[in-house]
Amino acid sequence: MDGRRSALLVVDIQPDFLPGGPLGIERGDEVVAPIARLMASGRFGLCVATQDWHPPGHVSFASFHPGRRPFDVIELYGREQVLWPDHCVQGTPGAQLLAGMPWEKASAVIRKGTDPAVDSYSGFRNNWGPGGTRPPTGLGGYLRERGVTEIFLCGLARDYCVLWSAEDAAEVGFGVSVLWDLTRPVDPASDEKVRTALLERGVALLAGPGL
Repeated sequence: MDGRRSALLVVDIQPDFLPGGPLGIERGDEVVAPIARLMASGRFGLCVATQDWHPPGHVSFASFHPGRRPFDVIELYGREQVLWPDHCVQGTPGAQLLAGMPWEKASAVIRKGTDPAVDSYSGFRNNWGPGGTRPPTGLGGYLRERGVTEIFLCGLARDYCVLWSAEDAAEVGFGVSVLWDLTRPVDPASDEKVRTALLERGVALLAGPGL
């Protein structure tokens, strides 16, 4: 790894995704301390973060769809859409970046899910909207302008926001590695499917924080 040309992407370390939150991920709290140490280690040329930041009444919330419950799946703009519990609502404590992490090490924070009509898992592009496209967030250009060629991902959740971010980063030409042990899934049964999807895109899977 060339530290000068690498970036650590810390995905959605927010209270609402930790145990006890409305979309709490089992054992999600276990990744917090090791990710904090990695952020502070200086091993990467750049550290960036993503932050889920939904307006109230977001289209991805089950509460927006009468008669629907969290984790129901509907069709939205011709694609499958999981309906989530209300989470990471703009300005609420659960949407903040987790206190106690060394966020001063992050040179940029990409807020996603800000369009009330479109969900957004990836740090690089929104999900599909009514126009059938996935608009970029600007993260890819930000990293390229700073000479980044290699991205290492960690955070929550392995089977959604980490997965989609890694796939998109690989698609636009970055070298991509997922720090597998520094992620946790919404659905642990998805692990084999996620592994296969990442490997098929050329994403490396690294155990633990060691690089």
